[in-house]
Amino acid sequence: MTTAIPDIVHADDTRVGTGTLRRFIGAEHGAGVSYFFVDNEPGQGPDIHRHPYPETWVLLEGEARITIDGETLHAVAGDTATAPAGAWHGFKNCGAGRLRVLCIHASDRIIQEWQDAPGVLDIPSTGN
Repeated sequence: MTTAIPDIVHADDTRVGTGTLRRFIGAEHGAGVSYFFVDNEPGQGPDIHRHPYPETWVLLEGEARITIDGETLHAVAGDTATAPAGAWHGFKNCGAGRLRVLCIHASDRIIQEWQDAPGVLDIPSTGN
């Protein structure tokens, strides 16, 4: 029995709107993980939120102030950090240049709840 080889998912196909954020929903591509590829200016980054699964960040460029359940961490390019399942977390670009982060969700879909807007959201890729 042969398994079908999935097609390449091109960067432009994961772009959210006209900005620099990209989103990959694993369930749509036979993958067990999903991700956001974040490309932020200084001061930008997601506000506090949580997921029912762990989220791992790989800093590709720049530096970030990461908050996990009220604790603040400082990470730079090359560092990796993980927020446990259910932990409130967020990050901001605290450097002078761009922040590029791969935000890996240990789920084939992205499920999150914003602290300032309670209610769980299952984020689809359609309707960028």
